[in-house]
Amino acid sequence: MQLKGAQIIWECLVRKGVKVVFGYPGGAILPAYDAMLDYPIHHVLVRHEQGATHMADGYARASGTVGVAIATSGPGASNMVTGIATAMMDSVPIVCITGQVGSKVIGSDAFQEIDVTGITLPITKHNFLVTHPEEIAQAIREAFFIAESGRQGPVLVDITKDAQQASAEFEWDDTPVRLPGYRPQHRPQSAELQRAADLINNAQRPLILAGHGIIMSSGCGEVLAFAERTDTPIALTLLGLGGVPASHPLNLGMMGMHGEAWVNSAIQQADLLLAFGMRFDDRVTGNLQTYAVNAKKIHIEIDPSEINKNVNVDVGIVGDLRETLLELLPYVAERKHAEWRAHIDGMKGEVAVRDIQYLPDSGHLYAAHVINDLWRLTKGQAIVVTDVGQHQMWEAQYYKHEQPRTLITSGGLGTMGFAFPAAMGAKFARPDTEVWAIVGDGGFQMTAAELATAAQEKIKINVAIINNGYLGMVRQWQEFFYERRYAATPLRNPDFVKLAEAHGLVGIRVTKRAEIPSAYEAALAEPGTVLVDFRVEQEDSVFPMVPAGADLHAMIRRPSPLAETAADP
Repeated sequence: MQLKGAQIIWECLVRKGVKVVFGYPGGAILPAYDAMLDYPIHHVLVRHEQGATHMADGYARASGTVGVAIATSGPGASNMVTGIATAMMDSVPIVCITGQVGSKVIGSDAFQEIDVTGITLPITKHNFLVTHPEEIAQAIREAFFIAESGRQGPVLVDITKDAQQASAEFEWDDTPVRLPGYRPQHRPQSAELQRAADLINNAQRPLILAGHGIIMSSGCGEVLAFAERTDTPIALTLLGLGGVPASHPLNLGMMGMHGEAWVNSAIQQADLLLAFGMRFDDRVTGNLQTYAVNAKKIHIEIDPSEINKNVNVDVGIVGDLRETLLELLPYVAERKHAEWRAHIDGMKGEVAVRDIQYLPDSGHLYAAHVINDLWRLTKGQAIVVTDVGQHQMWEAQYYKHEQPRTLITSGGLGTMGFAFPAAMGAKFARPDTEVWAIVGDGGFQMTAAELATAAQEKIKINVAIINNGYLGMVRQWQEFFYERRYAATPLRNPDFVKLAEAHGLVGIRVTKRAEIPSAYEAALAEPGTVLVDFRVEQEDSVFPMVPAGADLHAMIRRPSPLAETAADP
């Protein structure tokens, strides 16, 4: 059938199963917006295009499918850059569709012209500039295929205005996409599997390092089956949390800069590291020269460029994690490592906060209180979306995730302002699930304009502001490493309760721990978005902490006893 390019965009999205898109209109994308009214796709009008990409990101992480964002040319497209980069660093499949000026004026510095494909080349898996209507369907089909295959990530499709306005013959092609030179599927060789199995079967102190890839590959069950068969403890990256139930006896908790001391010590003492779907980020390894020097290393990763990139390994296997583990498991013998596990348990000592279900109440309200109480009140069943900073690390320590895709956070890029819009995206993906955005008072203000979006959409999410009057993590670094010279970190905040009310939403203020349960019940009772302003202690710090570039075992430990310090309850 003969359709305008603008219609072809929506025809393709409908056929790809898209139910919701997040966007903001403008001149170069207006033909697409005009055509949108005739299609059964819900459009969420954001207040800033960065919010659209974060919403698409949150939607993708919560659903396991591709999220879609749309914007106009020039500043509309460039406003998406931070969200695209966030998705790229964390391997999240989103497709961004942008309008572009007419093809005849490209390169003339026309009004709102920008080379968005050039700008986003380093932060997308691929991008397209489409100048003819007959190219639109193929570009969108390929964009979805690239975004969700192999190591997932963002793809951008930039479509000129005249391509949207002109007509072309449209016929949907359902055949599998094949791209010359793009080989997202890799099968491990039997020799690689045997070499890995030999190391596994002979190890005395093995340790699994589980990253975001265990969730993205839907391989959480296979990882757990492997760990149970070999009696191997599991350490998790920030983005791996939830991939293994927090209550499982083999789950040690989070590794890295703010990981627990016994987890990092176990890594340094292991004789075999099994890296599953993780990339040896610097926040995980610390000083590479002293990182797990006595351990053999096996790395299973879908992206071949990650093998031997940061840490040299003894066996590198390129492939989908779930499929690779299914092939590896028959090679692996059943093992018991009681002595090794007992040694790790002995290192936990009295500071094993993951095993403390009640934190001492000294009369002050701490972020750890808020997050641990939210975990208990939600029964660990909520989707929690965090911003970036101290509260992000406290959430990782004090909220115990039992299911995959229940922690959504910006890991690689560390994007402040991510949580609130991403939480809305997650709620659109899973409308029947309780969703909490846990944000800092600094990061929240970066995307607080999306309160208007929440009000307009009548969406139900709950926002917990950990309000300490500082850019908390930067302040902590200034305290530890810059002699408490607090340059540009104290914040003058608005009245967040009134800010919520100004948008027709509900705001609640909490200053004492005893008020948390009633505030939680009040938030749950409201049909729309609720903002809870938790006024917590100001000069509180996250422990443990590995200073940047230091040895992984050179941790600044949590002060003890827990109940007697104002630094960390």
